Amino acid sequence: MVAVIHISSRVRIQAEEVQNHSPANSFPTKPNHRASMAGSGASDEEVVLEIEHCIRIFKSGRVERYFGSDPVPPSTDAGTGVASKDHTISPDVAVRLYLPPVATDGKKLPILVYFHGGGFVLHTAFNFVFHGYLTSLAARAGAIVVSVDYRIAPEHPLPAAYDDSWQALSWVASHAPGGGAGGEEPWLTEHGDFSRLSLGGESAGANIAHHLAMRAGTEEGLLPHGARISGGILLVHPYFLGHGKVPSEDSDPVMAENVVKMWRVVRPGTTGVDDPWINPLAAGAPPMEALACGRVLMCLAETDVCRDRGRAYCSGLRASGWAGEVEVVEVAGQGHCFHLGNFACDDAVRQDEVISRFLNL
Repeated sequence: MVAVIHISSRVRIQAEEVQNHSPANSFPTKPNHRASMAGSGASDEEVVLEIEHCIRIFKSGRVERYFGSDPVPPSTDAGTGVASKDHTISPDVAVRLYLPPVATDGKKLPILVYFHGGGFVLHTAFNFVFHGYLTSLAARAGAIVVSVDYRIAPEHPLPAAYDDSWQALSWVASHAPGGGAGGEEPWLTEHGDFSRLSLGGESAGANIAHHLAMRAGTEEGLLPHGARISGGILLVHPYFLGHGKVPSEDSDPVMAENVVKMWRVVRPGTTGVDDPWINPLAAGAPPMEALACGRVLMCLAETDVCRDRGRAYCSGLRASGWAGEVEVVEVAGQGHCFHLGNFACDDAVRQDEVISRFLNL
C-alpha cells in the first residue's frame, strides 16, 4: 500500500534570508580541510569535481572542503532538554547520541539510527547543522537518535561508508534485550525501545539506510541479539541515480550533472548510474522484496533533482512483491534538504511531524 501526503508551502523563504540566517548555508570563507593533501604542482589545478561553496576535488587527490567539517561539542539543549554525548565504536566509526527528557513512568523511547548526507564527500555527524537538526528532531519525536559518523570519500571510497554504518548499526543492535550480555551504553539499554528501531537519513544517508536494510534481510546481515528494523526506514530526499533523464533533473541541470560526477568520484571503478549501489532498480541489484522492514517513509521535495528517483524507488518497491507499506510525503516549492537550512520553517516542521508519527508507531 502507498499513502501519499502533499505538503503545500505557505511560507516561502527568500534566498537572501536563508543565506543570512541559516546555519546550513553560512559557509566559511576559507577551506576547512578534512582532506587528503596528496600531490602538488600543476596537476593540482585539474579539478574533477567542484560544488560551489562546498567542495573542490582535484585529480591529484587533494580535497578542499569549505563547509561541514567543524565539530561542535555534545551538550544539553536549554530549550528542549535534549542531552547529547559521543561514543567511539572503533578507530573509524563514532556516534553522537541524543536523548530527550525521559518520562517519569519509565516508558521507553523509539530509536532512530541516523546517517547524515553530503554526497558521501561532505560533513561530519558532529557539525553544527546536524547537531541542531537532530536535537530538534529528538525533542519533537520523543526518540533516541544515534547519529553515525562514517568515513567519507574520496579519501575513503565506497564501500567504506556502508561498512562503517553497518558497524554502527550492529553496535546499536548489541544493546537489544536477549541473546547474552548487553551493550555498554545505558541510554540505549535503559531507555531504548527496540520494538521501534528505525533507520534513516537524508540524501546519501538515505542511500545508506536503504542498503543497510537490504543487508539486514540476508543471512549474512543478521543483527546481534536478534534485533530487527522493527520500526521502518526513513528516506529523506534520497541520493539515487539511474539511466535516462527524469523531469526533476530540469529543476537544476548543473546539480543534476554534479551528482553524477560525484558518484564517479566516491566509487572509483563504478559501472556508472546503473551501479546497484546508486540505483536500487538497476538490473543486477538485489531484489527489493528482501528489504528488512515493514514500513518506509519517503520524503520528497518538489524542486529536488532527485525527486523522481525517489518516486521510482517507491514504485519499484511496491512492484517487487515486498509486503510492507510505503508512505510518501512531498513538499511543494522546496529543494534538496531544504529542512537543514531552516528546520524551524513551516514546511520543515510539518515534515518532521510526519517523521515523528512514523517513528512512534
